[in-house]
Amino acid sequence: MRRITTWLLSTISALVLLFSYHTSTTSTAAGIVATAGDANTGSATGATGSSSGTPSDGTYTGDAVTTRYGPVQVEITVSNGQITSSTVTQVPWGNGRDQQINGYAVPILNDEVVRAQGSGIDMVSGATYTSEGYVQSLQSAIDQANL
Repeated sequence: MRRITTWLLSTISALVLLFSYHTSTTSTAAGIVATAGDANTGSATGATGSSSGTPSDGTYTGDAVTTRYGPVQVEITVSNGQITSSTVTQVPWGNGRDQQINGYAVPILNDEVVRAQGSGIDMVSGATYTSEGYVQSLQSAIDQANL
């Protein structure tokens, strides 16, 4: 009888602990915009579009790069020949895991671009596909800006 009581109490304790464990399912995704469409692919707004090779101020949207989990597209803002901001216009956002990975990785990638002033940035561990797509789209936007 003692064994059954001990077994029952430990099973109940384990179940209570298991069901009271809270996973982190919320993510803060400041500066992330996920869209389902493929709008503004490869466009530049506010730019003069000069072909002389000199950088022009404006906002440049890179090509949408298809990754294993969905498209990634980057938009940069250039002022005085410097990248002042980088944001994503498309990123995989279809499920909780995508939101968790990209909610963590995209702000890091955005900051790295402004610091590095180019596409020579480090990949984010755990977000390899997003990082690779980000760099390819970023390079497309940089090419449009003649940086």
